Amino acid sequence: MPASSSSLSQALQVVAVLQWVFSFLALAQVCLALLLFALTGQAWSLAVLYLVWLYRDRDTPRTGGRRSAWVRNWAAWRLFRDYFPISLVKTTELDPSRNYLFGFHPHGVLVIGAFSNFCTEATGFSRLFPGLRPHLLMLPCWFRFPIFRDYIMCSGLVSSDKASASYLLSRPGGGQVAVLAVGGPLEALEAKPGALSLRLRNQKGFAKLALEHGASLVPVFSFGENELFQQVPNPPGSGLRAAQEALQSLLRVALPLFHGRWGLLLPFRSPVHTVVGAPISVQTTPRPSQAQVDALHALYVQRLTQLFEEHKARYGVPAHRHLVLT
Repeated sequence: MPASSSSLSQALQVVAVLQWVFSFLALAQVCLALLLFALTGQAWSLAVLYLVWLYRDRDTPRTGGRRSAWVRNWAAWRLFRDYFPISLVKTTELDPSRNYLFGFHPHGVLVIGAFSNFCTEATGFSRLFPGLRPHLLMLPCWFRFPIFRDYIMCSGLVSSDKASASYLLSRPGGGQVAVLAVGGPLEALEAKPGALSLRLRNQKGFAKLALEHGASLVPVFSFGENELFQQVPNPPGSGLRAAQEALQSLLRVALPLFHGRWGLLLPFRSPVHTVVGAPISVQTTPRPSQAQVDALHALYVQRLTQLFEEHKARYGVPAHRHLVLT
């Protein structure tokens, strides 16, 4: 490839990533401001009509969303993929007649691997897993922002509340995949280069959910997810960590202080390999006991650890490094 063509391609990749970072961090606030501006201007009638429609559409984020194949196949997502690059690794076949709950690890700062692999077709999800429809679960607060919520649903993002996940996992005929970053927002505070700490030991709600609906549990590990940003030091017990945890409890979102290339919010160019493991078959148990939840959780931790150990050498993790569960 000529040098000029290569430079243009890299520049377009940077633009694709920056627009996504902007969308993730600021687009919601911009959309809200635009709606308020419209309400106070000449377009107030259109804004009022939208608000009426928004009220009628309020349950869509928790009833499967409103995905768009066109949006999921945008060329911008292929540029986004190639910037790092990001790949989706299949280890076994998944039966499209079943519903699945994917546990995604680690959360990372901005769950970039989860978005690229499950909210776009850039890494070939539908080709690798025909008959399955992935839905990435996102904090419910983001679906309260007008216009923004309609945009993110186009990619397959849905609310992460229990009603939303239950709706997907109870669909007759199968083919639904709910993707959950199990560690949640607090795990983002541990997302630093080289970190292998997972907030999983006491996270058992996903196991109970799988039992209630008989959904197969699938461990997913995204190698390289924590290498994409550097954070301001915030060790447990520090004043910064205490403030971040307090704000997370209040706002329900994590606020890591991070940077990437050139000290900006542009992620480092570092490969991400998202490995989808083998499913754990789960029998439908409408009212699972704590012992049943604990047993499934323990099995899941075992399978996730096995998945990590089997693939870590291939993706540059030293043999002496192991997962740390908190």
